[in-house]
Amino acid sequence: MSNELPISVGMKDSAQSEAALVWAARRAEEHHVPLAVLHVVDDRWLIEPASWRESLRHQGEKLLEAASARIRERFQVKVSTQLLSGSVAATLGEYARKTSLMVIGSGSPHLGGSWTDRALQIAGASSGPVAVVTAVDDQANRHGIVVGVDGSENSLKAVAYAAAEADREGQPLTVVHAYNAPDPVADAGLAPVELQRLISEQERVVLAETVAGLSSSYPDLAIKTLSKAHEEPVKALVEASAHAKLLVLGSRGRGGFSRMLLGSTVHGVLSHLSCPTIVIPPERTPEDN
Repeated sequence: MSNELPISVGMKDSAQSEAALVWAARRAEEHHVPLAVLHVVDDRWLIEPASWRESLRHQGEKLLEAASARIRERFQVKVSTQLLSGSVAATLGEYARKTSLMVIGSGSPHLGGSWTDRALQIAGASSGPVAVVTAVDDQANRHGIVVGVDGSENSLKAVAYAAAEADREGQPLTVVHAYNAPDPVADAGLAPVELQRLISEQERVVLAETVAGLSSSYPDLAIKTLSKAHEEPVKALVEASAHAKLLVLGSRGRGGFSRMLLGSTVHGVLSHLSCPTIVIPPERTPEDN
């Protein structure tokens, strides 16, 4: 895999970024690809006086130098660094075109919750896959790869990515399909029984078609399917991936608007991150540019 594009990681001075750095370096070593360590100086702060601008750049350079030194001590991987400036989300999103995977930290604890605005922005702006990593490095205790599906073209790309990842890593694959069907009890009298059956059958077909062909493509891959008919997708995915090594999602599902950067399910999952999560973007069209 030495001819693959490098893995990149966006760095800042935080525990979450440090965890992302280690996760990215470990993956780069396993895949035998270079690692690009990036820091973006937010151009909102590049104002007068000039001494302030130079101070921010100097701090960024020191952060990159220290990060690359730590990685070279722990991993056998070729490391490069680059100091960038501009909007953090847009700059890293654009840089993702040059890499096989952009890795970022999940955000810092804030007001009792998880502050994920920057991670959401980067995942939404990226033209390539983005991995969002939590501050807890417990990969040794995790098992399996989970992928969320809804029948959309973007989720099919996520399944293809997750299946290849699971097969390469020798991990089982769990395919989760959650949808809001009429509840036989709560919605009794509101939705005809025949409609409930029709929806359930359609969603069963969606899940079956999604995994069709995986066994022939990956004969040694253990595949499990989970169908959650009356559960919110975010809740189902967070619970299913609680002990997983990786969760893979398409950035937009079949219920989203074409111009939305991230679908509501991805937004919700990244706000309640339970494991490293890779977000797969849709194919870009000329009107998206």
